[in-house]
Amino acid sequence: QVQLVESGGGLVQPGGSLRLSCAASGFTFSIYAMRWYRQAPGKERELVAAIGSAGTSKNYVDSVKGRFTISRDNVKNTVYLQMNSLKPEDTAVYYCSAKRNEYEYWGQGTQVTVSS
Repeated sequence: QVQLVESGGGLVQPGGSLRLSCAASGFTFSIYAMRWYRQAPGKERELVAAIGSAGTSKNYVDSVKGRFTISRDNVKNTVYLQMNSLKPEDTAVYYCSAKRNEYEYWGQGTQVTVSS
């Protein structure tokens, strides 16, 4: 069955870095666009970054441009989110998704907390 498993979250101080991973299985990873979303307490889920199936097309929400980098490895069936210069407002549960046409699969999320 389809599985997306996020990892790499945790507690980090402001200005620190984390690298999130999302391991995919159960579908043809290389033909799906991949996305990272986040949801902070009391807020709606927000699309943070997206990458096309080949890895050449990338988009970011303005608040993370220049700090976050999305990448993918179509051999390892994994998508990454490198997060640098983290701020307290980046605190949220981060979810990865796989999207193709009307289909979108979701992971269970990983908590990222930025606090001193």
